[in-house]
Amino acid sequence: MTPQPKATILTADEVRRAMTRIAHEIVERNKGAENLALIGVHTRGIPLAARLAAKLEELEGVAIPTGMLDITLYRDDLSEISHQPVIRETHVPFDLARRRVILVDDVLYTGRTVRAALDALIDLGRPEGIQLAVLVDRGHRELPIRADYVGKNLPTAKSELVKVKLLETDGLDLVELWDLNGTADQ
Repeated sequence: MTPQPKATILTADEVRRAMTRIAHEIVERNKGAENLALIGVHTRGIPLAARLAAKLEELEGVAIPTGMLDITLYRDDLSEISHQPVIRETHVPFDLARRRVILVDDVLYTGRTVRAALDALIDLGRPEGIQLAVLVDRGHRELPIRADYVGKNLPTAKSELVKVKLLETDGLDLVELWDLNGTADQ
């Protein structure tokens, strides 16, 4: 059987509300938006970072610099995923010094992507601090990493997959839970 969607976790409105809530939490925790920067992890972390930057600017009246980070060469499973890895753009057009950087990604799972992102980010400079914002935290950590801001905590089985679809990359906003065994609950 082929994998199939098991459930809709977040609709477009729920994604929007989750991102708005995260923006408010960022402002509260950081006592405003001064000296913040957002860096999205390829692929879906980039549009999520842009959305957060726009919401923060709307809330605080401060333009938040954003960047994009490719972690491909920092992955600890690089040899397992491809002989010819696809390297995407890393673009951080600002100095990291004296900034609180918020890494943004779509799903937090084992923590290995975040570990790779931290390594990649530190190679670019030394920020004042690093925080993590994710749309979905699905559990099953293999490393001692936790998100500072979470849109939705979603306990999952390892045989399940969380698929995030965003308007910018997929034409719609939707988060689904998929059954990798191909036996969706009826």
